[in-house]
Amino acid sequence: MSRPRTPEPALDMQGDSPMGMRNEDGADRTQHSHRMLNFSDALLSIIATVMILPVTHTEISPEQQFDKNIQKLLATRIAVYLMTFLIVTVAWAAHTRLFQVVWKIDDTLALLNLACMMTITFLPFTFSLMVTFLEVPLGILLFCVCVITIGAVQALIVVYAFHFPHLLNPQIARSTHRALCRRHILYIVLRGPALCLAAASFSLFFYPASYLLMATVIFLPYVNKAASWCRRRLVGPQEPPAHSVEVFTFDLQEPLSKERVEAFSDGVYAIVATLLILDICEHNVPDSKEVAERFHGSLMLALSASGPRFLAYFGSFATVGLLWFAHHSLFLHVRKATQSMGLLNTLSLAFVGGLPLAYQQTAALARQPRDELESVRVSCAIIFLASVFQLAMWTAALLHGPDTLQPAARFGGAEHAFMLAKLALYPCASLLAFACTCFLSRFSTAIFHLMQVAVPFTFLLLRLLVRLALRLLRALPGPAPDAQDAAAQAPLLPAPC
Repeated sequence: MSRPRTPEPALDMQGDSPMGMRNEDGADRTQHSHRMLNFSDALLSIIATVMILPVTHTEISPEQQFDKNIQKLLATRIAVYLMTFLIVTVAWAAHTRLFQVVWKIDDTLALLNLACMMTITFLPFTFSLMVTFLEVPLGILLFCVCVITIGAVQALIVVYAFHFPHLLNPQIARSTHRALCRRHILYIVLRGPALCLAAASFSLFFYPASYLLMATVIFLPYVNKAASWCRRRLVGPQEPPAHSVEVFTFDLQEPLSKERVEAFSDGVYAIVATLLILDICEHNVPDSKEVAERFHGSLMLALSASGPRFLAYFGSFATVGLLWFAHHSLFLHVRKATQSMGLLNTLSLAFVGGLPLAYQQTAALARQPRDELESVRVSCAIIFLASVFQLAMWTAALLHGPDTLQPAARFGGAEHAFMLAKLALYPCASLLAFACTCFLSRFSTAIFHLMQVAVPFTFLLLRLLVRLALRLLRALPGPAPDAQDAAAQAPLLPAPC
């Protein structure tokens, strides 16, 4: 009989070490990297979210109408924001995967990681230059230089860790093909910065090509996957090389762990909810001289003049909170996050990061009836896109089969109908509000605030409403199905709640 093989320690997608290896190693003065990863994830989620601030601070004077020029400017800034947000999330995913390889850190690695984080914190400034001077190449050039520097520092981390194998994942440290692993990982780390180097070169004489190359960084893993599929279809499957690096997979196409996705998403939601109050603190604390002269010393009257801003703040906070609640409820039933779910989650978070812009629109641009209408429509569109990608993420989980969802959330499960209603509520409400503004444009602000107030109360009554709707569906008369049809249709409706 063959001796039972000792299983290798499983790779934890969060970069944590296997059981029994979590204590710090005082002999070689190293420690495991989970705390540094938590710090890096928090910082990256902050940087990704504050990218929206230059867009929300688009200055439009009260006498300036929300015409096509303003719409084009705002649309361009939103598009650049979405691109840079997604690039930051790509950097976060690459950083997380990098520390699946590096399990221990010493002082040198900690300082290299801080240098990487310092460069990342400079990205919002370069983004502000990009959106303020869209046709000036300096902003694009500086942004690309930051991304190239981030890639160079991550490459230094790889080279340093492979030079001291005790810092590596034990599976790689014991491998006889470490050089091939290092070459493969360096290729993954440096291909994005290489595209940004080309984008920086194009920015000097044809800046639209720079934006195209930077957008390619986001979809590069999917382009590579499509190219590999086409190559297999045309050439046929190829035999793996003798010295394969399949022992350890470092690939941006693979999904991240559910826990890491939850942590990053929670950071984005928390920061967006916090950003909403900044405008209140900055612009709605009345000046003492103004209170004395304009409001005759009455602070209550001075604060009441800012009533619409406070109403917009509470409505926007409720929107952020309920979107987080829907996201939290979804991931309670998720077993693992697939690649398509990760992409849809990133797109949803990008529009969640735009919610401060929705607040700014409804609070500051209501000067003329036309401006008010356009502001409400922009806000409805942002809320719709942030929530519909959550619904699409749940749909993708359903289509991937039983491995991605708990039984209760699948077709026929006890929570299936409730989850569908919960995730479809905001897309339906924002789409309905947008449609109502087309017919009742004079009451656009009232319609939007009514939606913000009605949706939280609907959330509270949602389970009761779903139960009533299911009972009505079961009570509807219909043709009696035969036994075979009844057995086939049984999983479509959930069991009674």
